[in-house]
Parts: sequence; C-alpha cells; structure tokens
Amino acid sequence: MNLPDYNNISISKYRDKVDILKQVAAQISKDFYQFGFEVEFSGEPEGAYCELFDQVNKHVEFMLSQDYHRLVLLLYQIDLSEKEIIKNELKYPDMVKHQLLSEMIIQRELKKVLIRNYFKENQDKL
Repeated sequence: MNLPDYNNISISKYRDKVDILKQVAAQISKDFYQFGFEVEFSGEPEGAYCELFDQVNKHVEFMLSQDYHRLVLLLYQIDLSEKEIIKNELKYPDMVKHQLLSEMIIQRELKKVLIRNYFKENQDKL
C-alpha cells in the first residue's frame, strides 16, 4: 500500500471543503487548547478558511511577540520543525512571520487530518 504524497499538499484545494476544515479546526482547537488558547470554528461554509486563519493568526501573533517559549512548544506539539520554518521563510521572504506560521500550522494540521482519513478509509487494505 502506497500512502499518497501529503508532503506537498496545498491548502487552497481544501479551502472550500467545510467537512475537512471542520476536522482541521477540531485538531487545531485541541492543540491550541493545551497551551491555553481557544479556537472556535462556526462551521459556516462562507469564509470558513478565513475564519480559521484569523483565529490561528491572532494567537500566533500574540505568542510571537509576548510568549515565544509557548509558541515553540506549540510548534513542537504540532510537529513543525525549525528546518521547515526556515525553509519557508527563505521561500517567502516578504510574508509576515506570524501569517507564514499560521499558514504552516493550518497546512500541517490538514496533513494530519488527510492522513488520518486515508487510514480510516483504507483499514481493510492494511
């Protein structure tokens, strides 16, 4: 069994898939809650991705400026490596750091959801 290539996924093709975004939001909410941050997702299809991004971005911006240590712990929990962050900073030098990190967090959480769903759907093939 070959796992699909989730290393180079683009969030853009999932921005309008509310069912997937709900799962991503639930994963983000769980991870952020462990560090004292609330992320709530209405589940409304209109602007679903923006709603999620805005909440993540607000918390990341705060941690980046006020509580860097907690941000590092959160990124570790989410499984975003320093190497990945540096690579993306070099790839997108004009992007504001908290927005880049927020996008990377959502993308990593999406990857977790897609992998989990893949294995749920293919249990009989294992």
